Amino acid sequence: MRDPKIVIIGAGVAGITAGVIFKQAGFENFVIVEKGSDVGGVWHWNRYPGLTCDVPSQIYQFGFAPKPDWSQIWATGGEIQRYHRDVVEQFGLTDHLSLNSEVTEAVHGADGWTVTLAGGREIKADFVIAATGVLHHPFTPDIAGIDRFTGAVVHTARWDDAIETVGKRIAVIGSGSTGVQVVSALQPRAAKLTQFARTPQWVLWAPMGLPQPRLLAELLAAAPAAHQRLYSTLLWSSGILADIALKPTWRRRAAQQLARWSLITQVRDRRLRAALTPDDEPFCKRQVLSGTYHRAIGAHNAALVSDAISEITETGIRTADGTHHDLDVIVFATGFHPHNYMRPMNLRGRDGLSIDEAWAKGPRAYRMTAIPGFPNLFTVLGPNSPTGSISLQYSAELTARYITRWLKRFRDNEFDTVEVTEEATVRFNDSVADAMGPTVWNTGCNSWYFTEENTIDLWPFDRKTMDTLLTEPDDRDYLITHQDGTLS
Repeated sequence: MRDPKIVIIGAGVAGITAGVIFKQAGFENFVIVEKGSDVGGVWHWNRYPGLTCDVPSQIYQFGFAPKPDWSQIWATGGEIQRYHRDVVEQFGLTDHLSLNSEVTEAVHGADGWTVTLAGGREIKADFVIAATGVLHHPFTPDIAGIDRFTGAVVHTARWDDAIETVGKRIAVIGSGSTGVQVVSALQPRAAKLTQFARTPQWVLWAPMGLPQPRLLAELLAAAPAAHQRLYSTLLWSSGILADIALKPTWRRRAAQQLARWSLITQVRDRRLRAALTPDDEPFCKRQVLSGTYHRAIGAHNAALVSDAISEITETGIRTADGTHHDLDVIVFATGFHPHNYMRPMNLRGRDGLSIDEAWAKGPRAYRMTAIPGFPNLFTVLGPNSPTGSISLQYSAELTARYITRWLKRFRDNEFDTVEVTEEATVRFNDSVADAMGPTVWNTGCNSWYFTEENTIDLWPFDRKTMDTLLTEPDDRDYLITHQDGTLS
């Protein structure tokens, strides 16, 4: 028997999941390398005012680490990050964790993988698990004059608590979930808040600040079996969201009408309502939830600007209509480069194949977890993993258990390397493209779900299909090399 050496890249949801699942399966020879100073991934890097998860807390948790005492129905970012830190400690991952350790290179050779960190340290591994996620490379639009502005400039993904916003003239650029949350948080104490949003998004009303009842927390803590049943019920009920997203059913029409109703009932000013009304269908983009945004953007000290930004000046922003907006602070709520995944690290597989070469036509993987040309490398929450309807934690746990099946076979000397075939990957991605046709994401909007190659990087199937595809590996879809060099 062999004891596989494993490097897990990333300590967010995917990396923590992989570490716990591997450890539970008896694999201890692994290190989790994380470029940040703490765990949590997106919940470590994002600390902007108003940050709240748009998934209910009781489903936005690991199945192996139930938390009965969330403070809110929709948890804040800080509480989620602390939960991740607690899980790392609870499951003994601290000794496996290497923080402030950015991977600059991972290369596969005759003796396996060599992973190189920014300081020059090298780690040898039999397997590399890329758990880097999608939301970790902030995107800032290239606007003329951005370096001239004499006030404070900040991206929500790199928030600086030293920036003073109280009593200031603030610009928020962006209209997605982050833009909506930061507008709602900063508007009450701003001298003036101006949101620059070329394309408005549907905002579904929800009481995001609603506390979780203390009695519920006490009951769940006292009855773990009931807590597990609640979690299972919430997973099951997510099938309704899948139905909304995947098929043009009555449920989709009803949910879309609810989004329209939210706008009509929350915004009385007809001119503002018209400016806030998107051209696309509700749910085509990542759905935005808020119970405070419409009130905030309609306040006396707030304004919505839909004209294009022509330049940033020393003292503010000038729009295409010639108007100059005097500002003290500019906040970019402009999201991420969501399809970079492991990049910009120098990732090279068999025969020196780079990830940029492998993904010249866009990111792709077999069943979200294997890439042709990269032996003994798997991804957790890789291409097509964002679901819009299925718990990310559930997807990560399912994928990690799938990978352990390969780790066990390696431990038992059944193979030396395993690599998914090009044919299997093409077949899977063709099925994804076919299934994407009737989804709401494919109804004509332009969202961050789309890659530069105009493919939609989401999971277009239901949870049952995910269960089926990620239960047992199909050897026919892999090139399996044995220690004597033979293939099977």
